[in-house]
Amino acid sequence: MADETPYPEGVPCWVDAQLPDVEAGKRFYGELFGWTFAVAPGDGAHEVWAHVEGAPVAALAPKPDGRLPTVWTVHFATQDALALTARIVAAGGQVITPPTPVGGLGTAALATDPESAVFGLWQAAAHPGFGRRHEPGTFAWAELYTRDTKAANSFYAHLFHEALFGPDATPDFGRATLTDVFPAEMPPHFLVHFGTEDCEAALGTVSRLGGRVQVPPFDTSYGNVAVVTDNQGASFALLQRKDGNGRREAPQAADQAEQRPDELRQRGDDQREDETRSARDRAANGPEVEG
Repeated sequence: MADETPYPEGVPCWVDAQLPDVEAGKRFYGELFGWTFAVAPGDGAHEVWAHVEGAPVAALAPKPDGRLPTVWTVHFATQDALALTARIVAAGGQVITPPTPVGGLGTAALATDPESAVFGLWQAAAHPGFGRRHEPGTFAWAELYTRDTKAANSFYAHLFHEALFGPDATPDFGRATLTDVFPAEMPPHFLVHFGTEDCEAALGTVSRLGGRVQVPPFDTSYGNVAVVTDNQGASFALLQRKDGNGRREAPQAADQAEQRPDELRQRGDDQREDETRSARDRAANGPEVEG
């Protein structure tokens, strides 16, 4: 699926990896996914874009500081990065990197939710984001592992209500509990999923290239998933879609109460109504004056 127009707000539109060795990353992902690479437009720091059939699907960039984690980061589309970062802070998140122009490509920002899970924002200009997605070797899903799914649903429903719960929504973004199967020190985080036609074969390639299988394949409502790390320690997931199964909300943990999209949509609507009512009250009463 080729995409050439900017994505609606709240839709995952780009992913990038911060790596110690970009050349090693090119060899690993080039063989795993069949990616080809070119230096990013206007880039002076050796960031490269990965392509599938000539369309951009991801970026690999050198870590500016060796103390930073080796990670894949998902970026959500926005039409106004400055306004969205203000809403993130108001909702309890933090801004790591304020909106920054990236040549004529667009404007980027980096933020965290209230539990410190890191995500990016992208306000498109010349670069809309993924040129292809939902195909083998391209972005397929983003899963947020969090210790409080109710709080996460409230936060992201407030930010990205239409993309997640609107009448035409087909979300590429789920939330799941960070259970005891994870190390106690594991922080809440996003896990980027890439599509594959054969999960088992892809795992063999990961191991042969020096990567590691963290979690063997398991079934979800949206496909067969395995969690791996590359040969430099960046974690990601492989997703083999079920035949005829479209994108769906991620499954809940065994001990987690079911959360229905209609209920979550209503929660987001209620929160918006409360905020609107509060704003009207402030406008009616005039500005507060300290005595």
